[in-house]
Amino acid sequence: MRTDISGTSTIAGFIGAALVDGESGLLLASEGGGRMDLEAAAAVNTQVVKAERQAMEALGLDDSIDDILITLGKQLHLIRPLEQAPETFLYVALDKKGANLGMARLRVRQIEASLSL
Repeated sequence: MRTDISGTSTIAGFIGAALVDGESGLLLASEGGGRMDLEAAAAVNTQVVKAERQAMEALGLDDSIDDILITLGKQLHLIRPLEQAPETFLYVALDKKGANLGMARLRVRQIEASLSL
C-alpha cells in the first residue's frame, strides 16, 4: 500500500492535503495543514462527496466524479475521488492568490497515479 501524498506540498498555494476514506471520513494520510484541522476537513468533505453522489443518482446520471472544486474567497478546495478506489479521495486546500487551478489539477492527478491502496 502506497499512501504518500507529500508531493501535494509542491503545488503552488499549498495549505494542506489529506487522503480520506470516503466511507468513514477518516484520514489515511495528511500533509501540511497548519491552522487547518485536516481531520475535520476530511470528515466534512466526506459528506460533500456523498451529497454529490446522491445528487448524481437522483438525476439519473450514469457518470463518475473527476473532481469537486469548492471556491472560497481566499481558498480553493479540490476533492478528487481515486480512480482505482472511488470510495477514497484526495483533498487539497490551496491559497487562492498563489494557486494555479489547472496546474493543481494536473499535479493532483499525477499524485493520484502514484498511490496504491
